[in-house]
Amino acid sequence: MPQGLPRKIRYAFVTQGLLLILAVVFGVSLLTLLTRDALIKQRLTVEAQAFWDRRDAGTGEWLPETATLRGYFRPADAGGAVPPDVASLPQGVNFDYRGHKAVLVQQRPAGMLYLVLHTSGIDGLMWTSAGVMIVLGLLAAMAITGITYRKSRRMVLPVNRLAEEVERWDPSQGDLTAPLVLSEFADEPSREVQALSHALQGLAGRIGEFVQRERDFTRDASHELRTPLTVIRVASDMLLADPALPAHGRRPLERIQRASRDMEAVVDAFLVLARESGVAPVSEHVDVAEVVREEVEKARPLLAGKPVELRLAVEAEPALFVPPSVLGVVVRNLLQNACHFTERGSVDVSVGQDRVVVRDSGIGMSADTLRHVYDPFFRADAFSPLGKGFGLTIANRLVRRFGWQLQLESVEHQGTVATLRFTPASPA
Repeated sequence: MPQGLPRKIRYAFVTQGLLLILAVVFGVSLLTLLTRDALIKQRLTVEAQAFWDRRDAGTGEWLPETATLRGYFRPADAGGAVPPDVASLPQGVNFDYRGHKAVLVQQRPAGMLYLVLHTSGIDGLMWTSAGVMIVLGLLAAMAITGITYRKSRRMVLPVNRLAEEVERWDPSQGDLTAPLVLSEFADEPSREVQALSHALQGLAGRIGEFVQRERDFTRDASHELRTPLTVIRVASDMLLADPALPAHGRRPLERIQRASRDMEAVVDAFLVLARESGVAPVSEHVDVAEVVREEVEKARPLLAGKPVELRLAVEAEPALFVPPSVLGVVVRNLLQNACHFTERGSVDVSVGQDRVVVRDSGIGMSADTLRHVYDPFFRADAFSPLGKGFGLTIANRLVRRFGWQLQLESVEHQGTVATLRFTPASPA
């Protein structure tokens, strides 16, 4: 049975059933006890009145003496043989529950009447009846509780199933239509369940349209950016190939060329993110160590003039089956952040069998900054000219898209450790 609301209802009905059982047992027991005492009082009162009537009529005193009832009389002007334990009782009906006995003491001008009634037979009959009543009451309570629980479960279970479907639904993974078919939840769904299901279907449709518009925009914008980037790269290639190009003009052109290649890689990453999750991007086996080496060399100019050492340690040569630009975009963003925010010390990059680790001795991040580091356009220093606060967002989305893990550990004023974990591809 699903957890959540049906489970809470089950606990509620179990609690209700236990309370109902206690109420039935207590109520029947109390009613039996009161009825027993009332019947005994009535019988003793009737027997006493019959004795006084016979005495007043002069037909004889005729004290009752049966297997269950014994009478004693002590005249006002003479003594009488009355057991001491009976003679010491006050007037009225006295109950001895342990001894299964009831004694009526009644005084009139003619004398004192004592009627002793043994109640074991009455007690057995009454408590047997009470037991039958308790069993029947419990069976009825269990039947009513069970029927009510089944009805309530049938009403609540569709709501719980809808909640589970909504929780599993992830439009970011390409599932733009939530599977909220009423026939899956109940044969005859209630009006409330129908209204909730239709509302969720409408919400799912609106979210799907929004996600699709975002993907279309990302795809179209990425395609539009390719044309000017291609023009820039081709023009810079032609200028660099000109032997008459002066030396002071070569360095800016090389920077333009590197920037255009980096921008093309970012555009490719956007296209990967814009694809449906079920559509596999064009991939190939990529040497992780080689990609990291290239990105490390590209990052060295960022440390120009800083007393910072950039070191690379290759401990393994793993391969990934991914689009060629994806790994470069992720590693580049991690390296750029490390280089931008490290003023002295070192930036150490290591390549392992299933991870790439970038460790710096920079300014680090506070716990609050670390919680928002993947938010788009978030920057710890809003006035810093370094970046737009979008690099780690892109990197994190790419990492999630390919099932990798990106973990950031940072201590303010001590540095940051970024760990990219992946599953190496089998050899081609």
